[in-house]
Amino acid sequence: MFDKLVLASNNAGKLREFSALFAPLGITLVPQRELGVDECAEPYHSFVENALEKARHASRVTGLPALADDSGICVAALGGAPGVLSARFAGEPKSDARNNALLVEKLQGESNRRCWYTCVLVLVRHADDPQPLIADAVWMGEVVDTAAGEGGFGYDPYVWLADYGCTVAELPSDEKNRVSHRAQAMQALLAKLKAFA
Repeated sequence: MFDKLVLASNNAGKLREFSALFAPLGITLVPQRELGVDECAEPYHSFVENALEKARHASRVTGLPALADDSGICVAALGGAPGVLSARFAGEPKSDARNNALLVEKLQGESNRRCWYTCVLVLVRHADDPQPLIADAVWMGEVVDTAAGEGGFGYDPYVWLADYGCTVAELPSDEKNRVSHRAQAMQALLAKLKAFA
């Protein structure tokens, strides 16, 4: 096992969530920018290919094991969009506010508001790891027109969870860390990690 991983992301929200999930294992996550890793291109159309590319890139630059996720929101009425383009749905520069506004606009008059967060995690022990650990999960919700809640990030204020009667942004962070797509994928990844420890 190792005690330090490079997180192949500069997203502060992801760092908080993953750090909380790895802390009980005594594993520290270091964001890639602190180690001089530039942001990796994400040229692929699938979450798994982009996550693998990011993990290998961060590991190659630092020489450390690396964890990457590619995650986003998929909306049924939009054919799965924004999908891998979730962070840049409204173009550059990245903006949660503009992304959410565009999503709500595209769903005007649409009765099917079903959506799901997708998370694919990839952990490589080294840049050329022939057997990366890969885990994925989805978290179902529904897109609403009006934001609610101050927690989370990204699309969270606009994703309604029927089982909880609130948006993702209204969930307490400890509950989100227990039930989210990242938490579910993380549990699957940890099970694989323990098998190789």
